[in-house]
Amino acid sequence: MSEPLDVAILGGGNAGYACALRAAQLGLSVAMVERDKVGGTCLHRGCIPTKALLHSAELVDNIRRAGDFGVLVAEPAVDWGKVLGYQSAVVTKLYKGLQSVIKARKVTTVAGSGVLVAPDTIEVDGTGGKQALHARAIVLASGSYARSLPSIPLDGGAFISSDHALKLEDIPASVIVIGAGAVGLEFASLYRSFGATVTILEALPRLAPGEDEEVSTELTRQFRKRGITSITGVKVTGATSSSAGATVTYAAADGQEKSVTAERCLVAVGRGPVSEGLGYEDQGVRLERGYVVVDDWCRTGVDGVWAIGDLITQPSLGLPIPHLQLAHVAFAEGIHVAEQIAGQADPALVDYLGVPRCTYSSPEMASVGYTEAQAKAAGFDVEVARYAWAASGKASILGEPAGFVKSVAEKGGRVLGVHMIGPRVTELIAEAQLIVNWEAYPAEVAALVHPHPTLSEAVGETMLHLAGKQLHGA
Repeated sequence: MSEPLDVAILGGGNAGYACALRAAQLGLSVAMVERDKVGGTCLHRGCIPTKALLHSAELVDNIRRAGDFGVLVAEPAVDWGKVLGYQSAVVTKLYKGLQSVIKARKVTTVAGSGVLVAPDTIEVDGTGGKQALHARAIVLASGSYARSLPSIPLDGGAFISSDHALKLEDIPASVIVIGAGAVGLEFASLYRSFGATVTILEALPRLAPGEDEEVSTELTRQFRKRGITSITGVKVTGATSSSAGATVTYAAADGQEKSVTAERCLVAVGRGPVSEGLGYEDQGVRLERGYVVVDDWCRTGVDGVWAIGDLITQPSLGLPIPHLQLAHVAFAEGIHVAEQIAGQADPALVDYLGVPRCTYSSPEMASVGYTEAQAKAAGFDVEVARYAWAASGKASILGEPAGFVKSVAEKGGRVLGVHMIGPRVTELIAEAQLIVNWEAYPAEVAALVHPHPTLSEAVGETMLHLAGKQLHGA
């Protein structure tokens, strides 16, 4: 390409393609470099294929308890090949749709590995050789990879990452899951649904350590009822493989050395940034533990170079949460940066504390805003309202009365956070997002009439409680 572009984007995952689509929508010329497939981790190795497996797992659980609702069926049999076929079909359909949108927006996709060779140039090594993309704005969106532990080499056999887990040709009879964040919890949940014996090892004192403590406690209780073993406060000290599978040794919270053996071990200890060997530091981009350091506008400090998505860290924000490696955060950052490059006046900053966080395990968890502990640490005078699903007509109809909705508010003031665990809460969190981000007062939301019987009533009930008008529940 001889003419300089308006925008060149290194990476075609959620962050990169969102930036490309929005920039093109605003009339800019855009090229996006992708070494694999557009859609990145989320579409091909993360959100979408994982949630497809979780849907199959949910169906298995529902069939097993169908007799509770008067529907008599045999024990479900799982055809793992067909499960993987269904998963693949979902991904393929969405991938084709994304390709069509990119083509319609006239975004040029350049296949190959890109390197930042100047603040205004990405060099691409593709099937047709090398070419240079020159642009007045460069956006780094090279994404992340599944981390492991120094003592555990991931071999795709006994020791696997989430990438490997999506391609296994059979369902393991037993699984060790190292890590109790969203990825580890979702895989632990679906493996249990498919009949595996599951043991979770977590270094921190509780499961789902980023969630409100009461939610974490409830998750542990419900996982225990499902037969999932959770061991927290551990330090993994070693791992070996044998004909028996994977054996992991760990120092327990009481200091004793222990071990657990299973057919496979899934390591889910977070995701690291893809930045090595891409020329970032050579061009003056600052890295911290491999992450690109940006300000709240996603600017790197190098004129004309932005960075977005799982790749970045923002220590200057001073939030009580780390940068969220979430697809919807990547979308928002991509849109935000595209609008800056297009010269839009005052493009909205991403409010990271106001971003919904979802875990699609069984039970589901969803949250937005401050936890109770975070609100108190921030100096708020806090009041809390809880609504148990046991008091919900719809949850009782569904046969899922465990869990609750918990809302945190400033006394006499706005709602600061909403935290949920239970049936379909990932579909309920959007209302809570509006309440928190629009800084609504409980009384304002309490005046709104929620339909009955629905799960959404639970959010309304916590607002009624905070407004001094509680009708049901505890």
